[in-house]
Amino acid sequence: MKPNAASALATGAALTAGVLAADAALAEFLEKIQSPDDAIRGPAWQNAGPVGAPAVVPLGEVMTHADFEIARAAKRAIERIVRHAGRPGADSERQAVAAELVKLLAHANSNVRKHALWMLSEIGEDAAVPPMARLLEDPEVREDARCALERIPGRAATAALRKALATAPESFKYALAHSLRVRGEKVEGYPSQKRVPTKPTRVTAG
Repeated sequence: MKPNAASALATGAALTAGVLAADAALAEFLEKIQSPDDAIRGPAWQNAGPVGAPAVVPLGEVMTHADFEIARAAKRAIERIVRHAGRPGADSERQAVAAELVKLLAHANSNVRKHALWMLSEIGEDAAVPPMARLLEDPEVREDARCALERIPGRAATAALRKALATAPESFKYALAHSLRVRGEKVEGYPSQKRVPTKPTRVTAG
């Protein structure tokens, strides 16, 4: 066998072994998260940060577990992963985790979609805005989507909120207008509902 071919085979074998080891570690982590024993489950979610992006979607599934404590452990694990990825100097990790969170925006369970939205509000960038904005049309999670987009820096999120204002149900436009004002945008009409008097008064909302 030629040296180059032997080297290529060795490299391929090493990569395969690395992938298998990573898969095994992820499987072990998920097993611990789903343990009925809090002494096992607790340390698993508490130290989930470095597990990273590959665990996000599987954890989203575990969030729907019938056991409340197991579902909560999965939710907390995602939070640890997000905050670990959001540390300074970890741009590639942050982008990888954000990409996995975007996948959860299409989950059938509204609680999973909501959690993904809030986590993206911490680490999401322009690439996450379009899939987040689509949920402004989802009655189950549109309020979460609005609040999450309100927290995303940049013009893309502002544009998404502005576009939604033009087509949203009338009752939701007040909340969208509020988010735009929070971001420094001027919005005609749709005054803050917090400023609408609940008792007779001569003061008008504006």
